[in-house]
This record gives sequence, C-alpha cells and structure tokens, in this order.
Amino acid sequence: MTTSALEAWFMREVWPLEATLMQYLRQNWRDASAAEDLLHDVYVRVYEAARERLPEHPKAFVFTTARNLLISRVRHSNVVPIEVVADFEAMGLAAETPNPEQTIAARDELRRLQEAIDRLPPQCRKVVMMRRIDGLSRAEIALRLGLSEHTVASYLKNGMNALADRLYGGAQGMES
Repeated sequence: MTTSALEAWFMREVWPLEATLMQYLRQNWRDASAAEDLLHDVYVRVYEAARERLPEHPKAFVFTTARNLLISRVRHSNVVPIEVVADFEAMGLAAETPNPEQTIAARDELRRLQEAIDRLPPQCRKVVMMRRIDGLSRAEIALRLGLSEHTVASYLKNGMNALADRLYGGAQGMES
C-alpha cells in the first residue's frame, strides 16, 4: 500500500474517531491531562500496524489498541491506580494471602513451566517469550528477529502446543 493510500485510509477511518477516543482515554487513565499524549501513541501504533495490513474493523482495532496501550502503561508503571484496587475490592476480587500449600503448589507450577520453556528450541523459545512475556505483537517480533510474520506465528503455535503438551499431558512436544 502506498503512503498516500495509507494516509487516506487513516483520515477516513481513524481520524473521525478522535473525539470518542479522547473521551475513552480521559475516562480510563488516571491522569486526564496525559490523554493527548496517549492519543498520539494510539495513532502511531494504529498507523504502524496498518502499514503491514489494514484492519478489517478499524473502530474496534483503534479501541483495542487504546485499551492495550493503557494496560501496557499500567503494567510498566510502578504505581497501581487506586481506582483499579477499588474496583477489585468492589467486585470481591481482592487478593487473599495464599496458604503455605498454595505457595508450594504455585512455586512447583512455575518450576515446571520454566523447565518446559527451557526445553523449547531456541528460536521458538525466543518467540514465545517475546509474545507471552514481553507482550510484543507478531509484527514487532518479526521485525526484531528478521523473520516473516508467518514464521513467527508458526513458532508461536508450535511453542504453545509443546508447552501445553508438557504441562497438561499429551505428546512430549518439541525437543531442543
């Protein structure tokens, strides 16, 4: 797609959503004054993704991108917004302190997961970690590793299947 066609798509499909998107960002971010910066970041992510492939449902894609950006910002900040904690408490989701048996079981499960990840082939392991731990998109992974998105998708599928097999039974999965 040419740059001018991409820009025309952006102006036609994304730009008209700005008022609604700003309202969404102001309502869902603890610092409403940062909404304009968040808006620009959403625009950059949407534009970059559209370079690779235009989304079938632009409005849903824009708002999903905005939601994911907000989640990413919360994850990367050291401060959890008090509203988030209050929402959990209101819904009865406040964290309970695990008992010793739960702690031991959780540590054992983490050890098993780490062993399963360690047994994946190196490239497959990189892709799974970048996608599931770092939260990168397939396009970002492909760019960073110099692979096609199809190859990244294949590594991700094979890796996740191998992990599921090792952790929950079934075939032995991929060997390194």
